[in-house]
Amino acid sequence: MKLMMNEVLEKVWTYLTVDFITKLLLVAGKDAILMVCDRLSKMAYFVATMKRILVKSLARLFRDDV
Repeated sequence: MKLMMNEVLEKVWTYLTVDFITKLLLVAGKDAILMVCDRLSKMAYFVATMKRILVKSLARLFRDDV
């Protein structure tokens, strides 16, 4: 298998990484953090949320807060 070079990123907020930080103490009804990071600029957003969240609510959270 040949090694391939990574593509060169040119535009910010085009390629994102998304992850959840869970198993946190319950504060104001929130027990998790949604972390969204831009791969080019390394800028990150952290949004308080719940560990058990519906996909529709997650999409709305992503649209409104990121």
